[in-house]
Amino acid sequence: MQSSAGARAFQNARLQKKLKKQAEAIISAAASAYGQGRYAETDALCRQILQVVPDHFDATHLLGVCAQQGGRLEEAQQLLERAISIDPRSHEAQSNLATVYSALQQLDAARACHEKAVALKPNFTPALAGLGNTLLQLNLPEQAIEMYDRAIKLKPDYADALCNRGVAELALFRFGPARESFDRALLFQPRHVESLIGKGVVGIELRRYDEAEAALGAAFAIKPDSAKILAQRGRLNAALSRLEQAAADFDAALAISPRFEVALRGKAEVALSTGNTAQAILACTTLLEQDPRSTTALALLSSCFANQGEIASAIEHLDAALAIAPDPDLMARKIYFLDFLPDADFTIQQAARKSWGGAIGARVPQRKLAPRQLDPDRRIVVGYVAAEFWYHSAAFGLLPVLRHHDHAKFEIVCYSCSPVRDEMTAEFKSAADVWVDAWQFSDDQLADRIEADKVDILIDVSGHSSGNRLQVFARKPAPVQVTGFGHATGTGLPTMDYVLADPVFIPESARHLLAEKVFDLPCLITIDPILDVPPSELPMLRNGHVTFGVFNRVNKISDEAIRVWSKVMREVTGSKIVIKNTLLDDPLVRDGLLARFVAQGIAEENITCLGSSDRTEHLRAFAQVDISLDPFPQNGGVSTWESLYAGVPVVAKLGHGASSRAGGSIVAAVGLNDWVAEDDEGYAAIACKYAAQPAYLATLRAELPARIAASAAGNVEIYTRRVEEGYRQFWRDYCATGSKGGEGA
Repeated sequence: MQSSAGARAFQNARLQKKLKKQAEAIISAAASAYGQGRYAETDALCRQILQVVPDHFDATHLLGVCAQQGGRLEEAQQLLERAISIDPRSHEAQSNLATVYSALQQLDAARACHEKAVALKPNFTPALAGLGNTLLQLNLPEQAIEMYDRAIKLKPDYADALCNRGVAELALFRFGPARESFDRALLFQPRHVESLIGKGVVGIELRRYDEAEAALGAAFAIKPDSAKILAQRGRLNAALSRLEQAAADFDAALAISPRFEVALRGKAEVALSTGNTAQAILACTTLLEQDPRSTTALALLSSCFANQGEIASAIEHLDAALAIAPDPDLMARKIYFLDFLPDADFTIQQAARKSWGGAIGARVPQRKLAPRQLDPDRRIVVGYVAAEFWYHSAAFGLLPVLRHHDHAKFEIVCYSCSPVRDEMTAEFKSAADVWVDAWQFSDDQLADRIEADKVDILIDVSGHSSGNRLQVFARKPAPVQVTGFGHATGTGLPTMDYVLADPVFIPESARHLLAEKVFDLPCLITIDPILDVPPSELPMLRNGHVTFGVFNRVNKISDEAIRVWSKVMREVTGSKIVIKNTLLDDPLVRDGLLARFVAQGIAEENITCLGSSDRTEHLRAFAQVDISLDPFPQNGGVSTWESLYAGVPVVAKLGHGASSRAGGSIVAAVGLNDWVAEDDEGYAAIACKYAAQPAYLATLRAELPARIAASAAGNVEIYTRRVEEGYRQFWRDYCATGSKGGEGA
C-alpha cells in the first residue's frame, strides 16, 4: 500500500501533466487577449502557465512583451532576457528585447540584439526596421537607411519604415529624398502623423511654407495634443515672422512636454527676437541641463550674452559649441561676433572668414555657367540678393543706390530673401526691373533662378549677418560676385570677387588679408537725405549741461567704450548721456547696461535709456543730444549718418578691423576729420574739447546737413555713379579675362 506522501506526488505529477497539456490552450488565449489589448488578462494567464512550467518560452516571452507595453521596462528586460536564455534562436524575442534596450537608451545592446534577430531571420522586417531606428539613434543615418531600404523592399507599404527613412534623410540634410519617403508613407497611410510632421519639417527647411502649413495642419487635426506638432508649427510661424503665434505654439508644446528640445530652442529664439533675454536664458539653461553638449543651446546662450554687450562670453560659448561640432553655421555666427571683440583685428577676422569659406567651398560645388555675350559696353544685368528689403539698417544704405541706378545701362534684379514686407519693400520693388520673391527658395533653387536670369554681376547685401545667402554665392551662379552695402567686412569666400568699401574702412595695409579685391566708394555706405526732421537748437544752451548720445544697438556697447565714455562724463562736469535702442525695452538688458555705467562711477540719474519708437520719433530724439559718441569696436553705420543729418557731430575712433572703422569712415567722408581719433585718449580728448565749445557746436549743428549734401559720400547721385563705375569696371575686366579664355556669345 502506497504512503500518503507517495500518493500526493503521484497526484501532483498527474496534475502537472494535465496543466502542461492545457498550457498550449492557455498561451493561445493569452496571445488572443494581448492582441485585443487586454494586458492584465494576458499577464495573469502567462503567470498561471509559468507557475507550472517555469521554462515555458512563449509565456515568458509574452509576459515580457506585456510588461514592455505597460511601460515596466526593467521587468520587460529581465523577462525577455530570460526568454532568450530559454530559446536563443527566437528572432522575435531578440527583436523585442532590442526595442526594450532602445527605450532604456542602451543603444549598443539594442543594436546587438537587432543584428542577432536579422541574422536569425534576414527577411524579418520588424528587426530590419528596428535596427534602422537604433542606428538612427546612434547618429548613423546612412547605415539606418540601408536597413530601412531592406525592410521596404520586403514590404513596400511599410509606412513606419518609409517615415523613419525620411527622418534619416533629414538628418543628412537630403530634403528631396526625405520628402519622397514621407509622401510614399502617406500614400499607404494618409493619416500617418509622423510622416505628416516630417513633410512639414521638409517644407520648413526648403522654405516651402505653404506645404509645411498644410502638412502640419493635417497632423494637428489628427493629434492636437502633440508637442512635436506644436513645436514644428512654432518653427513655421517663426520662419514667417509670426512671432506671437510662434511663442504661443512653443508654450503649448512645453505645457505638454516641459523639456522638449525643439520647443525650448524655439522659445529661446523667439524670446531673443522679441527682446526677452531673461526668458531666452532660462530656455537655454533647461536645454543644457538635459544635454550639456547641446551646441544649439550654447549658440543661443552666446546670443543672450551678445544682447547684453558681453561679447567675450558670447564667443566663449560659441567656441565651446564649435569644439563639440565644427559646424559652418556656428563658424559664421562667430565671424559676426568677432567684429564686436576689441582684440579681434583684420588678421583674426579675415582668418575666421577664410576658414569658413574653405569649409563651405569644400561641400558646395561651383556651377559651370553657360557662355554669355562678352560685350564690355552692353547693358549689364545686376542682381541684388538681400534679406533686408524692408525697414532694416542695411536697407537704408541700399535703397538710394537702387533708386538712382541708370536703367538704360543696368538691368536691376532683386532677390528678396525675407518674408517681411512693409512700405520700404514697396519702394525697393518699384526701383527694380525684376523682383523675385526668393525667400522660399533653397540655395540650389535660388542659384538656378540667378543662372536662368543671366545675371552678370551678383551683389551680396547681407554679408555674415542674419538671413544671408552666402552659400548661394559659394555656388558661383554669376560670373562676377560682389559683397557690399549691408555688412561689407569680407566674406572669406574664394568665389566672391569684390568688396565695396573705402580707404578708411579697409586700409591698404589690410587688403591683402581679404579673399576679395577692394573697390573704393566715397564711403562704405550712404543714405537718403533726411529732410523731414526740423532743425533743433543746441540742447546745452537751454539745459546748462552737455548731453552725449548713443543711438546704437546695445551689443555694440563694449565695456571699453563705457570706460572711455564714463571718463569723458566725469571730466565734463554735469554731463548726461542718452542711450537709445529697441533692446532697452528689455528690463534685463537695460538694468545690465545701467549697472555697467554705475560700476564706472556714473550716477544712474545721469543716464536716460530710450527704447523702441517709430522712425520720426527716433530722429527727433537727436534734438536732446549735443554730441554723439560712436560705439567701439563695432561702430555705428546708419545711426552715424542719422546723427550727422540731425546736426549732431559724432566722435569716432579708428580700430584694427573693418567694423571698428565704419564710424571714422563716415565722419571723415563729410569733412569732420578732426572728430576721428586714433586711440582711447584721443577719443576722450575730442569729446571733452568740443563739449567746451558751445558756439562752435551750434554753428556746426546748423551747417552739417549742407556739408553732407556737398560731399560725394552724401550726394546719392554721385555716390551711385561711382557704384556703377565699379560695376562697369568689374564687367570689363571679366570680359577681357573671358575672351582670353575663349568664352563667347
